[in-house]
Amino acid sequence: MSAEENIAVVVLAAGGSTRLGRPKQLVEFNGKTLLNHALDKVDLLGFQTKILVLGAKREEIMDKIESNGFKVVVNTHWEQGMASSIKVGLEAAMAEEEGLDHVLFLVSDQPFLERANLIKLVHTQLTQRPKATYSKYGDNIGVPAIFSKEAFPLLLELEGDEGAKKLTRLEGFDFCTETFKKGGFDVDTEEDVKQLKQMEE
Repeated sequence: MSAEENIAVVVLAAGGSTRLGRPKQLVEFNGKTLLNHALDKVDLLGFQTKILVLGAKREEIMDKIESNGFKVVVNTHWEQGMASSIKVGLEAAMAEEEGLDHVLFLVSDQPFLERANLIKLVHTQLTQRPKATYSKYGDNIGVPAIFSKEAFPLLLELEGDEGAKKLTRLEGFDFCTETFKKGGFDVDTEEDVKQLKQMEE
């Protein structure tokens, strides 16, 4: 990554899986939990500041994963929705690294995430200089996404189930996108898990 830019990475893995009935972070794909898959992809990029946000079932999750040098922070209000995890993660990253320029957010249930997806996001963010660069899958945009420090106050104002996609609807909020072909596949139900198992290499 760039020596001149301070980039932190935050993996959001606090949510519970009401429809799945067990922690989706621990679903296995190609011999690895989904959460470890995400942490490993990040690890290859050499970020200095790495934050993992846990909430629901955190003891069970911590028992079964390698935290790979990530600082683990706990969102005790995870039931309030995604916004609370974004805030907890961003505040932890800002406390960890003074003069932070960008934060890259990931979730733990995108099995097809590749290191190349993250490199493209960071490259676009650093060369185009928008307030944010999001992943695009189909007609949707979302995470992984990277935000400049100009967007930090807006992220801290999110509430409830609002994800950072909400910012794209704000007037004057300029953003870029990078295609993430299978980014729309996430794991919320046993049906998703079955489908995922069929796609194992």
